[in-house]
Amino acid sequence: MSQFINGKSATTSPVPQFIGSEIYRHSSYGAWHPLRVPRVSTVMDLCRAMGWLPPAQYINSPRAKPAALYSFHTLEYVAALQAAEAAQSVTEEVKARHSLGTVANPVFAEVYRRPATSSGGALLAGELLRDGGVIYAPAAGTHHAFPDRANGFCYLNDPVLAIQSLRRNGARRIAYVDIDAHHPDGVEYAFADDPDTLMISVHEQNRWPRTGAITDRGVGQVFNLPVPAGSHDDDMAFIREELILRHVVDFRPDAIVLQCGADAVKEDPQSRMALSNNAHWAIVAALRPLSPRYLVIGGGGYNPWSVGRLWTGVWATLTGAEIPDALPQPGQDVLAALRWQGPGREKQPLPHWITTLRDAPRQGAIDPDIRQWVTELRERSRAWV
Repeated sequence: MSQFINGKSATTSPVPQFIGSEIYRHSSYGAWHPLRVPRVSTVMDLCRAMGWLPPAQYINSPRAKPAALYSFHTLEYVAALQAAEAAQSVTEEVKARHSLGTVANPVFAEVYRRPATSSGGALLAGELLRDGGVIYAPAAGTHHAFPDRANGFCYLNDPVLAIQSLRRNGARRIAYVDIDAHHPDGVEYAFADDPDTLMISVHEQNRWPRTGAITDRGVGQVFNLPVPAGSHDDDMAFIREELILRHVVDFRPDAIVLQCGADAVKEDPQSRMALSNNAHWAIVAALRPLSPRYLVIGGGGYNPWSVGRLWTGVWATLTGAEIPDALPQPGQDVLAALRWQGPGREKQPLPHWITTLRDAPRQGAIDPDIRQWVTELRERSRAWV
């Protein structure tokens, strides 16, 4: 597969590797789009400011060549995406067929190069994990894209491409866990009928795209858990122990892909869940020892401070770095420099978004519906066995 991503060859590293790119620093979907905010560049800067990202652990993401994308996406769609970037516009026919140039999926300066870069990182991760290891690619996680169209801010489906790359490079059974606030409809489309892919999604109930009902299932092992608005850390801890870990352990995967979208935290404007970043980090840590290959990717996250802090903490969790109670001044400087322009005004950060990495835990009684739904999913898995 190396020939498809600019000749980058796979080597195994005993320490976690971080895949990033400078393309994300100045690339934006537009002045009023939710993805106008800096995310990956913040994580890169903050990890370096903390001394957690030495050059030896950083890999500059290659850009996927078109041929590498055809394992999931159609030739016509990839060509339309390239043409949209070149012309900075699309025809009404292309908009209708491929959902390009819409409010959710606008045409912007890097509309092909940016998703092709995150896809290149996802493809490379599968190669680098051929003999085992841990890879972090926070730019990946665009789980809504379909073969012939953009969907939900996602132009190319890099989780699907990552799973395919892992399989080409020796992983036979792959567990995909998604804790984004939004259901991974594109990933489920790709693997719902694949018995060698376990898919677990925990997402907000009645949240766009309003797929992923608990009753949905395919030939493969698909477990969807839509949780109520306001779900907190204790709810997620219960889900982690009683649903995610139980099923992953039983599945015995050769590889795990964790989509760690940051939009389920309380401060995010695109969901009504109430997690702290501690809930995400606990899942990152718990899944790591369950497979020889571990890929953690990003996803949603639309508050620049909460997503930057959460994803930086993911890297700390993967590398074993100690998260301090108060950030040193270089780390605070990175967060203080962020800007979040909203309609008519600039949104201001809360003080702890600048001075800390770790949120205060958000605890409470476990929702009885969550208890019941987890039990139902466990009973379903027993019926399959």
